[in-house]
Amino acid sequence: MSSPTGPENGLPVRMPRPRQPGRHRRPEPVVAPENAPALVLAVPGAPSSAPRSLAEETLSIARSELPGLNARIGFTEGDDEEFPTIRSALTEAVTERAARLRVLRDAPAPVAVPEDAAPEEREAAEAREAAATEAARAAEDDGLPAVVVPLLAGPDAAQLRRIRQEVLNSGSGAELTDVLGPHPLLAEAVHVRLSEAGLARADRARLFTVATAADGIILATVGGEEAVQAAGITGMLLAARLAVPVLAAALDDEGAITHTAEQLRGSGSQQLAIAPCLIGPEIAEGLLAAAAEEAECATAEPLGAYPALGKLVASTFAAKAGIAQQQAAQGMPVR
Repeated sequence: MSSPTGPENGLPVRMPRPRQPGRHRRPEPVVAPENAPALVLAVPGAPSSAPRSLAEETLSIARSELPGLNARIGFTEGDDEEFPTIRSALTEAVTERAARLRVLRDAPAPVAVPEDAAPEEREAAEAREAAATEAARAAEDDGLPAVVVPLLAGPDAAQLRRIRQEVLNSGSGAELTDVLGPHPLLAEAVHVRLSEAGLARADRARLFTVATAADGIILATVGGEEAVQAAGITGMLLAARLAVPVLAAALDDEGAITHTAEQLRGSGSQQLAIAPCLIGPEIAEGLLAAAAEEAECATAEPLGAYPALGKLVASTFAAKAGIAQQQAAQGMPVR
């Protein structure tokens, strides 16, 4: 290991490689422009420190994916400053964005450079002028004020109804995105959680086996039939990764997990596992454990703050805000 001040025990330090010139160089990451809408991550369920930490970590990953992102958290059942409602989070985010745009509007124009100025001074002045022009353009175009991204892996009509109502009641003009799944990254995240619980191999290419690996997976969700159908798409991707049968079932549908377990056992699977295609806050306390006990299955942990979720939040927000399209139109590099 190496320390910030140098290598330990004489080990070499890996230095950053210089940027490769030409058309094969790696593109710069997308950056949120000054006039980008604010992001509010809508967290379902009862507010507490655990879902707040999960949401904060998810936003931290999203900010690393989209530098300059102005984001905050709102709870469907929030009630105070510690756990703000989606409505209050939207109000604060939109107010902060408006203040930032006012600063851009009031920014002084760059000072002109004399004709006989040195080349480096002229180059710096041109850069300042370009930045000022871009800032002025951003300040003039308020555009969409905010985007609300539900922290949900799949559709949940009851939760989405509450979130949508909060957005409407805020009067902010914000727009609501789709949920995060189905998506291949969710199948990856479920696979990782199963492997962490010793219920699946971490990699099909590896030669060793896991003695406790499940030969049938119940992909658990909440939100009724629509959620089960969406989870089924992720389930097909997961089945391809694990080479075992995967069936989706709703935790909040009484007896559904047990019935699905019977289906899998009837088709030859004996060692079953429940894999939540759920982030965590949307699961009622004790629901997962009760279902696992009733169906006599092992269970993996919910997805939690898996890094892929932060990436999905950033990409879902950027698609709704049109950030990648805007930067491509302006000739800026996009990922």
